[in-house]
Amino acid sequence: MADSNEMTINLVVLGKTQAGKSAAGNSLLGSSDFESRLSPSSVTLCCRLGRSGRILGLIRRNGCESALRVRVLDTPSYPHSSLSREQVRDTVRAGLAHHFGEEGLHLALLVLRADLPLCPDESDDTVQFIQELLGPTWKDFTAVLLTHADKAAEAGYSEETYMHSASSTLLSLLSSVEHKYIFLDNHNGIIKEERNTVLKKLLNFIQQNNYHMLLLKHRKE
Repeated sequence: MADSNEMTINLVVLGKTQAGKSAAGNSLLGSSDFESRLSPSSVTLCCRLGRSGRILGLIRRNGCESALRVRVLDTPSYPHSSLSREQVRDTVRAGLAHHFGEEGLHLALLVLRADLPLCPDESDDTVQFIQELLGPTWKDFTAVLLTHADKAAEAGYSEETYMHSASSTLLSLLSSVEHKYIFLDNHNGIIKEERNTVLKKLLNFIQQNNYHMLLLKHRKE
């Protein structure tokens, strides 16, 4: 919180190579801060913080409109094409401690592709990785961002039919984070209305968690 008329939310995006982490971060910020492109290898090598401008019309506090600012930490993917698990973990830990160590983290966004199935081994490894980063209360501070939702829609899936057909692995993961998930299109960038819808959902998740923030200073080592 910056002042009574402004609120800042701190987010980090985590996920596999080509899942759409950096693109999702850009969508949330309404910018092109993070490099995002098709590549046969992992693009992001280090953590980078992006900041939005003042966003109006999304929140009211004490009967008055408040401005929202969004801060997103982009991270190297895991698994990574050129960094080991330990290198990615230590890089992300250091990034979290450096950028959010004083204030805390509102939400970690686990970025998964809606057009690809989630397999048990992959899910288990991802969950273990997030636990190492965030600690035992990771479920309270994690939401799932399903990117490439436009491809699922092109295949004839609505959100309802998609969830009806989803693997038990994905459904179990979503259940563990109390069904905090959001679908995000990836074509032609995100328009303002879609961005505001996503941000409102994130704010709702944060409100459900009583605006608690995960303190990360002790996870720096």
